[in-house]
Amino acid sequence: MTSAVQRASTRRLAAATGGGAITRTVLPGGLRVVTEVMPGVRSASVGVWVPTGSRDESAPLAGSSHFLEHLLFKATSSRSALDIARAMDAVGGEFNAFTEKEHTCYYATVLDRDVDLAIDIVGDVVLNATIPAADLDVERGVVLEEIAMRDDDPGDLVHDEFSTALFGDTPLGRPILGTEDSIRALTRRQVHGYYRRRYTPDAMVVSVAGNVEHAAVVKQVRALFGDRLDGARGPVAPRPTGTPRTFRPDRPLRVVPDDCEQANIVLGGHGVSRHDPRRWALGVLSSALGGGMSSRLFQRIREQRGLAYSVYSFTGGYADAGQFGVYAGCQPGKADEVLSLMIAELDAAASGDLAPDEIERGKGQMRGGLALGLEDAGSRMTRIGRSELVYGDILGLDDVLAHIDAVTAQDVAEIAAEVLQRPRCLTVVGPFGEHEFDGAVS
Repeated sequence: MTSAVQRASTRRLAAATGGGAITRTVLPGGLRVVTEVMPGVRSASVGVWVPTGSRDESAPLAGSSHFLEHLLFKATSSRSALDIARAMDAVGGEFNAFTEKEHTCYYATVLDRDVDLAIDIVGDVVLNATIPAADLDVERGVVLEEIAMRDDDPGDLVHDEFSTALFGDTPLGRPILGTEDSIRALTRRQVHGYYRRRYTPDAMVVSVAGNVEHAAVVKQVRALFGDRLDGARGPVAPRPTGTPRTFRPDRPLRVVPDDCEQANIVLGGHGVSRHDPRRWALGVLSSALGGGMSSRLFQRIREQRGLAYSVYSFTGGYADAGQFGVYAGCQPGKADEVLSLMIAELDAAASGDLAPDEIERGKGQMRGGLALGLEDAGSRMTRIGRSELVYGDILGLDDVLAHIDAVTAQDVAEIAAEVLQRPRCLTVVGPFGEHEFDGAVS
């Protein structure tokens, strides 16, 4: 007789936009399968999510989560890298992966009639990678080239440097790619052991969105995982929130001299974790400050003074920490003026200077950006997979919109007063000396 822990349990979570449904099944062994049915499309997107990212690495393993992402594409017990590429090319599919601070995702997008192939290939790569030593050396060179490309792109580099300034020499502060030294030092034993310890079914989420049937997806996933679904474990709980991190940046100022033609500036500080109920208000604040063409920063810096082409604000939330910042790219000779305007607008917003109509536009931009960003199967797959992994639940689109609608001007004023008055850090990449911005932040 099958025990309770060995039975699959299925629950409809929410109505999906477009007439479908969002449904979750928990299989024996703790593997979760979530789908969003999109009857009006002819595509399907499949993702396998693993709650392992760069913040899970010790210093000697820095960059191993991203390195492993590369290696899993090279060979499985039944397919070579060329076999995988040919199979996906034959159906015109896209197959890729990405690594973030707290998770990794492997995904494929195909025509709906080829969803079985996508599930099979993505699952095979995640479950059955062999990681030959020869491939390790090849991909080591590829990752080193990727690090060099990042270092040659000041717009990317300044954000990595901002994380380091904010969180210091911690897993959250280190770059996802690792460093040249850490990647050169990684051995097959280290990477393979990391893979076997962390890529377990009870930790994983399989998410599928598109013109699919939930029961058919579950049946194939169950067959693919086979005896790995041993029924002894339930799903791994979302990453614990822990104690909120200190709100003082590790290093208030980081200037990276770079012989480039543009100054790349990020100014900001600690935000809120992704579990903080005030994250909706912080999102509205970010939209009002630097989220669109009518936002404060865009109008003051680009439209009225023509000082920069790119200027925006951003937020980021982790299980126990968060960040909030503003970015601008400008000619080096204009950096001081741009920075002064950035500081002035953050100070003004912190004092409650945002008008009600600015806040309403910020809410509208959040709503529109969210809805328009979910028009394709890949975006839906990403939303449900990430939500299940990090929250253990999935809100319907209407529920998310309701959270945004509920944000008041007072909510925005309160989160602005708290977050924007915290100690700030400034990161600059450009043709500057190390001490040229001394005194700009405190």
